[in-house]
Amino acid sequence: MTPKARAEGVKPKRAKSAKGPRCPICGKPSVQDYRPFCSRACADEDLGRWLGGRYVVPGERVAPQGDGEAED
Repeated sequence: MTPKARAEGVKPKRAKSAKGPRCPICGKPSVQDYRPFCSRACADEDLGRWLGGRYVVPGERVAPQGDGEAED
């Protein structure tokens, strides 16, 4: 912004936000190497959530099947 425009009280134009995929962890624009994430850190955070059982599919719980039970 020029000093004259600043003195006249003209508001600076905002850059248009890039329309594109956003990182599901932090919301920053995704990077091709880590898509859909923005960085290795966010990709690792997502993996940790999966491995820790924080992501679940809604539905009824199913009783575990026993390996040694014989069915007739």
